[in-house]
Amino acid sequence: MPSREDIVTFHDPPPPEGASPWVAGAGPAKDIRIVEPDPSWPEWYDVLAGRIRDAIGWRALVVQHVGSTSVPDLPAKPVIDIDLVVADPDDEAAYVPALEAAGFVLRVREPWWFGHRAMRAEEPHCNLHIFGFDSPEVVKHRLFRDWLRGNAEDRRLYGRTKREAAAAANASGEDMMQYNARKEQVVHEIYERAFTAMGLLPLPHA
Repeated sequence: MPSREDIVTFHDPPPPEGASPWVAGAGPAKDIRIVEPDPSWPEWYDVLAGRIRDAIGWRALVVQHVGSTSVPDLPAKPVIDIDLVVADPDDEAAYVPALEAAGFVLRVREPWWFGHRAMRAEEPHCNLHIFGFDSPEVVKHRLFRDWLRGNAEDRRLYGRTKREAAAAANASGEDMMQYNARKEQVVHEIYERAFTAMGLLPLPHA
């Protein structure tokens, strides 16, 4: 299991020299579109989660809906984010071919970042993030989701931030990575409030 220190630390290691996180032919998307909340997003998730479990069975240790589409009343890109936990993400033969047969396409390979892989599917649109069971990112994503579900003020703040970041990124011809960078400060501030309320960080001194 990840340690408390790992959960509250923002890990962003650069790729090793000469390495790229993108598989051949893949790259960050442009034209970021933020839409109003859609009550059908949980149903999209159910369809995708069923497809994942049917494909790899008991090798799917955890399948969870994360990201903005998992939070009611939050504007989002119309793409379902899912975290999938497997025993060993570096053992791609154990899950990638089966998921490819189910319509997912491998796009990102980051063994230096908790073994992260990312796959994409269409109809419904999905970003599938694959980690090992000891990755703190899976815990972070769940805590962020739950905090936004229960805190309207931060949910509204994040919604505004997403719209502003998307508008600025699109106006400048930027891609998804730069859009994420524009949100990063607010995301970290929200995480800090969540971690503090949950007892993972000490209360600030009066």
